[in-house]
Order: sequence, then structure tokens, then C-alpha cells
Amino acid sequence: MLARRPEPRNIAGMSDLRNYAIAARSTDTFGRVLCSARAHHFIIDGPVQNGCPGEELTPPEAFLAGVAACGVELIQVLGRQQGHENIGVKVQMQAMLDRSNPVRTDYTVFNSVQLWLEVSGVESAVAFELAEQFKKK
Repeated sequence: MLARRPEPRNIAGMSDLRNYAIAARSTDTFGRVLCSARAHHFIIDGPVQNGCPGEELTPPEAFLAGVAACGVELIQVLGRQQGHENIGVKVQMQAMLDRSNPVRTDYTVFNSVQLWLEVSGVESAVAFELAEQFKKK
């Protein structure tokens, strides 16, 4: 049984406070997870290497998709804050996990992660600066 989390307190002066709640539960299919965020529901499968279906996004793919989506959204927001309204952003990511050569032995991390950004709709100097700002966030 899960304990309910306390409701977040509204702290004066904390307008930048953001709260997120995600739920996940097993399904009748081994290795298939039903996830929920707000009123949205989606499936994540464990990888076939673990005896799971591997048909839907796997946890590492969902994690990397979240990072990529953050990059697209954040660069657009940063650009808009600087007066650039029509920015197009593409992110591609690639990661590698080598279980025979772990980076750490106490928990699992990717051995390598590469991220490529393509920013359109602004001059290259602006695109470069937005990418630099994204890397610092």
C-alpha cells in the first residue's frame, strides 16, 4: 500500500515552485507498466533482455525523451523571452549502457549520452547562445 504524499504547501514568494506527480503500477502483462501523469495514461515496457514485452517505450527511452522534450521546450521559452517568436528546435539523443562495463557499481547510469540540437528561425549566433543557455539550466 502506498502512503499518500502531503499536499504541497503554497509558500509565499515561491512562484517558481513546480510540483509533479507521477504514478506507475504493474499490469496483467509481466514487465508492462501503466503510468499516469495528471489525466494522462501511458504504457512503458521493460526491455526484452529482462524478459519483458519491449513493445512500448522502455524506461531509458522515456527518460531520454523527457530530456529531449525539455530541450525543445526550454530553448523555445528562452528564445521567446529574448524576443524570438518563431524558433524551431530539433533534438536527437543517443545513449549507450554497457552492463559489462558499468560507470558506477552502486547504481546504473549510461556509459555515454550524446545530444544534438538543431535550432532554426534565428541567426546562428543566437542559436548557439540559446544552446549554451540550455546547457546551463
